[in-house]
Amino acid sequence: MSLPRLFQTLEYGPAPEGPKPAFDWLNQYQRTFGHFIGGEFHPSETTFASFNPATGEELAQIGQGTQAQVDQAVAAARAALPKWQALGAQKRARFLYALARGIQKHSRLFAVLETLDNGKPIRETRDLDIPLVARHFYHHAGWALAAEREFPGYEAAGVCGQIIPWNFPLLMLSWKIAPALAAGCTVVLKPAEFTSLTALRFAELCAEVGLPAGVVNIVTGDGSTGAALVEHPGVDKIAFTGSTEVGRILRRATAGTGKKLSLELGGKSPFIVFEDADLDSAVEGIVDAIWFNQGQVCCAGSRLLVQESIEERFLTKLKKRMETLRVGDPLDKAIDMGAIVDSVQLERIDELVAVGVSEGATKYQSPCELPSKGWFYPPTLLAPVEPSATVAQVEIFGPVLVAMPFRTPAEALEIANNTAYGLAASVWTENLGLAHQTAHQLKAGTVWINCTNLFDASSGFGGYRESGFGREGGQEGLLEYLKPNKQALAPLPVATPSECPEAIDRTHKLYIGGKQARPDSGYSLKICSHEIARANRKDLRNAVEAARNAQPGWQKSGAHARSQVLYYWAENLAAAAPMHVSPEEHHATIDALFEIAAWADKFEGRVHPVPMRGLVYAVPEPWGVVGVVCDDAEPLFGLVVPIAAAVAMGNAVVALGSEANPLPTAELYRILETSDVPGGVVNLLTGLRSEVVPSLADHDGIESVWCFDSGSVSDVETRAAGNLKAIWGLGRSPRGLDPRELLRRATQWKNVWTPYGE
Repeated sequence: MSLPRLFQTLEYGPAPEGPKPAFDWLNQYQRTFGHFIGGEFHPSETTFASFNPATGEELAQIGQGTQAQVDQAVAAARAALPKWQALGAQKRARFLYALARGIQKHSRLFAVLETLDNGKPIRETRDLDIPLVARHFYHHAGWALAAEREFPGYEAAGVCGQIIPWNFPLLMLSWKIAPALAAGCTVVLKPAEFTSLTALRFAELCAEVGLPAGVVNIVTGDGSTGAALVEHPGVDKIAFTGSTEVGRILRRATAGTGKKLSLELGGKSPFIVFEDADLDSAVEGIVDAIWFNQGQVCCAGSRLLVQESIEERFLTKLKKRMETLRVGDPLDKAIDMGAIVDSVQLERIDELVAVGVSEGATKYQSPCELPSKGWFYPPTLLAPVEPSATVAQVEIFGPVLVAMPFRTPAEALEIANNTAYGLAASVWTENLGLAHQTAHQLKAGTVWINCTNLFDASSGFGGYRESGFGREGGQEGLLEYLKPNKQALAPLPVATPSECPEAIDRTHKLYIGGKQARPDSGYSLKICSHEIARANRKDLRNAVEAARNAQPGWQKSGAHARSQVLYYWAENLAAAAPMHVSPEEHHATIDALFEIAAWADKFEGRVHPVPMRGLVYAVPEPWGVVGVVCDDAEPLFGLVVPIAAAVAMGNAVVALGSEANPLPTAELYRILETSDVPGGVVNLLTGLRSEVVPSLADHDGIESVWCFDSGSVSDVETRAAGNLKAIWGLGRSPRGLDPRELLRRATQWKNVWTPYGE
């Protein structure tokens, strides 16, 4: 080809990456791998094949973990736990630092292995995944030193079971293992069945740097191996990244076990383009949002929302850009998209695209030539798509973009939030005010403004709603591997009904929507000479409706206004006689209420020092409606303090008082009515837990439940799997906890990425 012709076409020549070092490493093990337990590799009785998605050829045989091998790995982690913690923060930090250096030293091998095993382009593994893996270990080496001072009163969660997906195998490993080791935990990690090779090479690295035996254990296998790990009684914490369907299974499996649980699940992230956006930049953004890693990204910008006035122009630009995308051998450094991870996933993508077409969408696919071998799918656009269409609601997890128009910012928000998920979102506009207003109103854990798919170890990542709960990265992610120490949770005596003072006979009502309300059933309970309202499902529904109506306005009132209401509440409680509890509990409740009021406008967000020209700020946002199930040991403290913490952060509350001594609940409304608490922000129910708790845990209008009654925790956690509401199953009064722990439980973190500069 002549030089002038070459400059006109700008065609890429092949730029292959040599796989020989990776194959040499595989051959060292005769391409057959067992499990890394107690610092060494152990053979597996049975194995299964791992394939190269780009060719369909077998790469290696991977060990199928059994119950016995999971038992062995958990035992090794348990035995290593006290020794790992006894090393101290300095030495643990140095091991994390050594792992980071080891990742960098062998970065090319890790990158090639990842591409061979996963099918993603070598450009992505080499330039994005592996550097970020090293960054996580470096960042958490610092947290190993800082955690004790930053989080006094906390200790390591213990032995952690970790299950990771196949789309970012080594990166997800670093997101899980680095904070766990920094916190002083030991781990048993199960990599994805399709993509175990880089985890096994990382296990080898752990031995190379001298990490104490048993601190990190890798057990490979399919879902049955993961189930054995989740159900193991020796595991204290489960961290899972994967599908929402499996997340529900894990929520039920861990219910009532006392295990900490964090879930980073699916998404259907909106990519919103307003009419004043830089359209060329937005087109490049959508390329990164949906065709990065072949769209196999939980936070992929798979729903394009484009303002109607620019829709035609934008889609024309987008289609033209799609024509230039190259799909092919992922080891070619000039390739834009590699292979789909497995034939099963390829079939699912094809089926869902067919559903989209059958529901009225027009399919446009990049006119690229696909390789004859392997599992490839072209960049695909479905437009226009109705917001309620299957492909607009279901996670496709492939290189498929669905597009829909909107007219106004309000309509864009309505469409964007019209999904069960809430993992991430991307907003494109030159109007800074509109950008941040939209970011604030989106139901998503991460929002990118004029950028997309940016991550860093210092910034938390995780979802709202059915995208899970808990965070990965930053302070928020580290807290997932810590728990309040034993001194903070000393057992409390249980109050009995006989300790309730006698009183004249009168009937107490419920408190719903700022008013006293008779129970729907018309029934009551006689306790301590008092007739106590007996709430049922209808009363609960009324309370949730009142809370949902009141919560947005209460949140908008601002932290300062909320703190003033709490101060007023505390003053009025101090002026009242002890509410059917001991003077000590009464005074402790007042003190805690004043302390929460003090923190209400000081529990602030933070700015993350990410390595970019820009600003990433994290803000704690309320869940919405929080359900509270109170304990019997402290019927006043265990009622007032959780309610105060929840409303301090802008939530509304539906609380079920102590069953043994419901009198403080029945009479608290007198204090609330004189304390400027808006109607519906606090709703108080009394009655039998067996009749109210199931409906409270099932209700989709409640986003989080705090269960302080030990007998109800298992049922609440099991039922919460329905809409994956966040559960705090403390199982006892929160007496002794730092008030900031309650405020943390009352919030979920949103991280907003905002680049700046020309």
